[in-house]
Amino acid sequence: LPHAALPPGRIRMSPMAQVACVSLLIASASAFAGPRVASYGTGSWLVASRVRMAEFDYDVAIIGAGVGGHGAALHARSKGLKVVVFTGGDAGGTCVNRGCVPSKALLAASGRVRDMRDDAHLKALGITVNGLVDYDRQAIADHANNLAARVKVNLVGSLVALGVDMIEAKGALVEGGQKVQCVGESRVVTAKDIIIATGSIPFVPRGIEIDGKTVFTSDGALKLEWVPEWVAIIGSGYIGLEFSDVYTALGSEVTFIEALDRIMPTFDTQIAQVSQRMLIRPRAIDSRVGVFAAKVTPGIPGEKPVRIEMIDAVTKELKEVLEVDACMVATGRVPYTESLGLEKAGVETDRGFVMTNDFMQVLAKKDGELVPNLYCIGDCNGKMMLAHAASAQGISAIENIVGHAHKVNHLAIPAACFTHPEIAFVGMDEAAAKKQAKEHDFELGVGMGNFRANSKALAEGEGEGVAKVLFNKKSRQVLGVHIVGMHAADLIQECANAIELGTTIDQLAMITHTHPTLSEVLDEAFKSAVGRTAH
Repeated sequence: LPHAALPPGRIRMSPMAQVACVSLLIASASAFAGPRVASYGTGSWLVASRVRMAEFDYDVAIIGAGVGGHGAALHARSKGLKVVVFTGGDAGGTCVNRGCVPSKALLAASGRVRDMRDDAHLKALGITVNGLVDYDRQAIADHANNLAARVKVNLVGSLVALGVDMIEAKGALVEGGQKVQCVGESRVVTAKDIIIATGSIPFVPRGIEIDGKTVFTSDGALKLEWVPEWVAIIGSGYIGLEFSDVYTALGSEVTFIEALDRIMPTFDTQIAQVSQRMLIRPRAIDSRVGVFAAKVTPGIPGEKPVRIEMIDAVTKELKEVLEVDACMVATGRVPYTESLGLEKAGVETDRGFVMTNDFMQVLAKKDGELVPNLYCIGDCNGKMMLAHAASAQGISAIENIVGHAHKVNHLAIPAACFTHPEIAFVGMDEAAAKKQAKEHDFELGVGMGNFRANSKALAEGEGEGVAKVLFNKKSRQVLGVHIVGMHAADLIQECANAIELGTTIDQLAMITHTHPTLSEVLDEAFKSAVGRTAH
């Protein structure tokens, strides 16, 4: 025990004697303990940490410094663990440097341009703008880049202030486990537990040639080096939709190229239909569905167009050749495991993803044995490729490391698309909920709320949009909520909390919502679900 914890007059032991005694106590206790997630029990992990530090440089080594690694490191320090983070020269990761943060800056600036150019909307509010509403492309790009740089500095500062050691090199696993080598160096760090948090990179299908100027991924689009007159976007998920919002607000025409039979295929069908009415049809956007961009050849800005050869998704026959000014590839992301040395740890990936159990512990292969003292969080494990999901998984991994068994409820983690207006959801979509209802023999309930009946939305001139809640009529549990409308990304959190805490639809229908606020759209949906009216 620490000296300060010993009552006066008790015998004090040397540090080595303390280590020996604590080791004996832990070994004796383990003979009576049941199976645990970690190798030491609740309540003894801090003492055990002192023993381990005689053997290891750190309690936890985290490979990757994105949102997931950052969340894990913060939580580890709150538990008193000694932590080292391998940043790989990319502190902040995708979210801060090439994703969530800079993209929101672009959306904020371009959204203002769209609003100020919407004469009909402004007139309805009694506002007239005299003269041309223009923008400075470079200044908008600088706003995004400067924000990312500032958030990166804050992220690093928060770790350093808590005593986390930062290593700029990439980290690689070493044969035998519990060691991380600095890639390109001879230095090796030892740690009781290791967390992989290396994230993901944009996926570029075969046949597409990236030049970074006329054909680019989201990484290139975020630089906003130019605003093409006509840009094709391959893929109509979150990333593609958000950039269509940016480009059309700044004056571009957009063509979606989607392999599936409808655009926005990953969204709830009804919400996708409403979203198309609000985000696609009124804008300079068209689409090609059921086709692959089999070959994309870069062009030269102002001189030579980008050439896109599209084939039928079923027959694979050439269907159309499109020539545009630029092409953005938004076909999803793949795990980044380059230089990680997974093979030295005996880890086989599944389509590139590191397999884990619900406790974030790495499996040697799918449904395989555990790899001792090795965890993986975030995009790299493929469970849910969202920044805040990575952070939640990082916190969960630390909980499991210190002996507090914890699982992340991914059905309670919300997602959002920051278009104007926004789209957000949590839990199951209606198709998945219907399938579960059939398999588990219960009736699916649906409640709807409308922005057009909401005083705050009408005051803003933003009366379009809906909220849909799905619930189990037998258990009364909420299965999913989907929103499209003003500030949907903020509204969804109430619903995520309800799913996480197991709040029933009847309880939600009795909660008072502030008037007049957009949250009353959800109040209407909850009351509608139980057969009541809110207006």
